[in-house]
Amino acid sequence: MLSNHLQNGIESDNLIWSRVPESDDPSTDGVTLLNSRRDGDGGVNSLDYEVIENYAYREEQAHRGKLYVGYYVAVKWFFSLLIGIGTGLAAVFINLSVENFAGWKFALTFAIIQKSYFAGFIVYLLINLVLVFSSAYIITQFAPAAAGSGIPEIKGYLNGIDIPGTLLFRTLIGKIFGSIGSVGGGLALGKEGPLVHTGACIASLLGQGGSTKYHLNSRWPQLFKSDRDRRDLVTCGCAAGVAAAFRAPVGGVLFALEEVTSWWRSQLMWRVFFTSAIVAVVVRTAMGWCKSGICGHFGGGGFIIWDVSDGQDDYYFKELLPMAVIGVIGGLLGALFNQLTLYMTSWRRNSLHKKGNRVKIIEACIISCITSVISFGLPLLRKCSPCPESVPDSGIECPRPPGMYGNYVNFYCKTDNEYNDLATIFFNTQDDAIRNLFSAKTMREFSAQSLLTFLAMFYTLAVVTFGTAVPAGQFVPGIMIGSTYGRLVGMFVVRFYKKLNIEEGTYALLGAASFLGGSMRMTVSLCVIMVEITNNLKLLPLIMLVLLISKAVGDAFNEGLYEVQARLKGIPLLESRPKYHMRQMIAKEACQSQKVISLPRVIRVADVASILGSNKHNGFPVIDHTRSGETLVIGLVLRSHLLVLLQSKVDFQHSPLPCDPSARHIRHSFSEFAKPVSSKGLCIEDIHLTSDDLEMYIDLAPFLNPSPYVVPEDMSLTKVYNLFRQLGLRHLFVVPRPSRVIGLITRKDLLIEENGESSAVELQQSTSVRGRYSETATRMDAARPLLDDLLG
Repeated sequence: MLSNHLQNGIESDNLIWSRVPESDDPSTDGVTLLNSRRDGDGGVNSLDYEVIENYAYREEQAHRGKLYVGYYVAVKWFFSLLIGIGTGLAAVFINLSVENFAGWKFALTFAIIQKSYFAGFIVYLLINLVLVFSSAYIITQFAPAAAGSGIPEIKGYLNGIDIPGTLLFRTLIGKIFGSIGSVGGGLALGKEGPLVHTGACIASLLGQGGSTKYHLNSRWPQLFKSDRDRRDLVTCGCAAGVAAAFRAPVGGVLFALEEVTSWWRSQLMWRVFFTSAIVAVVVRTAMGWCKSGICGHFGGGGFIIWDVSDGQDDYYFKELLPMAVIGVIGGLLGALFNQLTLYMTSWRRNSLHKKGNRVKIIEACIISCITSVISFGLPLLRKCSPCPESVPDSGIECPRPPGMYGNYVNFYCKTDNEYNDLATIFFNTQDDAIRNLFSAKTMREFSAQSLLTFLAMFYTLAVVTFGTAVPAGQFVPGIMIGSTYGRLVGMFVVRFYKKLNIEEGTYALLGAASFLGGSMRMTVSLCVIMVEITNNLKLLPLIMLVLLISKAVGDAFNEGLYEVQARLKGIPLLESRPKYHMRQMIAKEACQSQKVISLPRVIRVADVASILGSNKHNGFPVIDHTRSGETLVIGLVLRSHLLVLLQSKVDFQHSPLPCDPSARHIRHSFSEFAKPVSSKGLCIEDIHLTSDDLEMYIDLAPFLNPSPYVVPEDMSLTKVYNLFRQLGLRHLFVVPRPSRVIGLITRKDLLIEENGESSAVELQQSTSVRGRYSETATRMDAARPLLDDLLG
């Protein structure tokens, strides 16, 4: 029965597919293959998100019952649970380590500077240097793919691009320990982007059953063999990473939907939301466990959340103008940041980093020393200010020692009743510095001169640091930059309007949102994340306002940060919207430069090996001849499938004649054709064939995809682009106009009940349609003699 279904499918395809010429050169009478990868693209390759409905797949589906389907769905939900737990624990470990390293560093430095500031500076510089050196060494020697934020690579993977090394076990280890060193070492970067990459790696490793190279694998979890299933797991991992970084589960779901995925469905939404909720529970549990003080310097402030619920309660219409100005500033500075990082990263890749790993390590160490000198030295040049009068029930003390949570840090001050406003934000962890900038009831804590100095220095450090050989995120540095100029604008608003209930911290929050919007160009997800991490829903309209303005201003100059970095790294992303000039092009024009190599249904093994060795194509149209000698396309066979057939050799045959699918037993399961996510898969050089093997034949009919997607040659390239991207395709046939139509599918043809019958409404609609069709057909039959006379 199944073989008949396959044979009927091939025969149906023969009726509607175009003829293929004997020559390999594409012409107007042939089939052209539109690929998502060009020859010689280097290290990247495309993923097969399309389901290959060959005979092995259909045979496997026929033997699966409802019990297996239920088990399959249950395992998906169980894996979502494991991804949430794993990502949450990884985030706990990273934050615990970073907070303790930073706490020990500041505690030791503060103890030493009581006797000598120079000795304290040397200790502070050396600790930062050791941490950054360890991070750079791990990345350059062990896990090169763990450098950077990892979000452009994950975005490319979910867009259909397979980038070697992105989701390996060593990449996961390098990301975790490298983030601890780079963030703990005080560099102007964050750990939020690397946490997204960490969650994606955990999800991918769970989906493939662990790591085979390091003997940390199990066969039981290896249920998700296809790239399509792995894509869903990686999407859950991305959302889990954001949820763990910001304690923002809803923001994590929206981030995965808005920023990294190219394909979405409602079933995936539920699992992503469930994963993010599990992360929130794990993180919250860990924080409650650490409140007793058993986690060292790690406490309630270890995870990023800046509570501003006790800040400004309301806002005035007059404040909308300076808030809009903050949005414009964020768009301008964000676009400038993207352009400067593009120039810096391009220079590094083209000149500096080509000199070897030693240069990468030295560069990171030099930047670490410069950062330490600036963060320790500039506060020494700033004159201390007297502590303000304490506000009752504010919970704010003045002064506080450096490195401790709170405002008004006493650093290089002559008396104990003074504080250094520049040290409050510079000589501190980034998380605590942001809390200080967001804090309410701290009017005039920072001077305009200190904020401008910090803005110029930290902005420069962020540009220079981004792109070094360490894990680097840009969320927290962006919040630092934006909150600085936001608080600066807030100071002028307070002085101009002279309203006592206007908080400078509110404008710092809006500035942070505006810079992230102007740099990363996110709107919905970023808005929700900012609300979740600040615990103030009243500011939602204002955050929406500055995000819309900053994104509009930034879009007028360049692309978002992740798109710029992806283009620089050679990741061929298909963006959500096709280019404008594609409207004037058709599908045939997009693939004129390609040379299509077609394979006969029954082909010699020697010919297969020769074709695979002489080109890098990943898909080949398969042709067959009818009894009348007509050449027809019967499907598409993938390069990876051909390599599996050559390696196994069990499907070789002596006869050059096609076999009968009903009399042939398929010796391969569908999962055998899946490429492992942690390796490049089979290569033609890895396969050894004897002279006897080369003289045998392979019938490709059971292994090809008899129903790939097809578009006519004159379809607009815009429609082709949308179809290709939204379906996650790797190959798309471009064919001439078919000469015959065998049917027309409408919505009612797809409204089929589970038992194969249609609903009463659908049947009534079908009857009325048939009645109108019969009436129309009768009228046409009556008019046909008249038409024949007119046409002669």
